[in-house]
Amino acid sequence: MRRVVISLLVAALGVTSACSYTVNGTPVSAKALDVDPPFSSQPSAPSTTKRPAGDGSVGDICSLVGWGDLPYDVRDKNAKPTETDYDATFDQSCKWQTSVGDLDVGVTLRFREGRPISLDQSNGEFQVGDRKVTYFDRTTDPSVQPSCVLVMDYAGGGVGIIVIDGSARFGPICDQGKKVAEVLLAKEPNG
Repeated sequence: MRRVVISLLVAALGVTSACSYTVNGTPVSAKALDVDPPFSSQPSAPSTTKRPAGDGSVGDICSLVGWGDLPYDVRDKNAKPTETDYDATFDQSCKWQTSVGDLDVGVTLRFREGRPISLDQSNGEFQVGDRKVTYFDRTTDPSVQPSCVLVMDYAGGGVGIIVIDGSARFGPICDQGKKVAEVLLAKEPNG
């Protein structure tokens, strides 16, 4: 009996060894859903929106937007952002990231309290309610993932919105960003 068990183990080991193979190459890490934000780091004039500069009471800006406000298909529309507080150069930052086929798509927010955020480059603007939103459409820029970067004065400071979507399944990228701006403005903390 012992010989039979040993023979079976040797045979199984031989079969599995014959089926194994080596894959050459280096693993590629998943690409982060982000582009270098072209936000100006220059101090700007104080924002003219509702809250006084730097009072620390605006609350959690990232909780004002959720998966239900975004066009992406995810299992749990009530799930929290994929990542929060990842950009130390801003008071608040958050990201909603999901996959569409082999592409990562999503939205990032960055909030700076007490002063606005501006863009180093822009190629358009529009009004959302009483607020001017400036944007930089990078849909056709081959040096970055297809994206749109938007900024506006918000809650006594400034908010930057980046939408990244190379899938072209959810409408124009800057229109997606405009919808996020509308959601934020509808829920803007009052002074």
